[in-house]
Amino acid sequence: MPLSAYKSMWLFALFDLPVESKEHRRHYAQFRKKLLDKGFTMLQFSVYAKHLASEEAAASLRTTIVSALPPKGQVRILGITDHQFGKMEIYSGRQREKREDPPMQISLF
Repeated sequence: MPLSAYKSMWLFALFDLPVESKEHRRHYAQFRKKLLDKGFTMLQFSVYAKHLASEEAAASLRTTIVSALPPKGQVRILGITDHQFGKMEIYSGRQREKREDPPMQISLF
């Protein structure tokens, strides 16, 4: 059964983290690994997204991301409905591309 496009969510993590020192790169790698471990996929460099079944699931994941924030740099967390995500236009050069489809199944963990 497909999820409602108005209830299911896409959670984005957008970040700009310093990488000048070894310590900065270590924090960057740890944060990126945490996102991947939690099921995020890379849309672009420093832009990761995950599809979730509900706003409640997104709120829980936001808390997890906030707890893993690196000490320096900027991170933005954005949640939008699947319906809003469907309005995204994607271009590669001047060629328009198809957006990512939401998963057919919900991952429980």
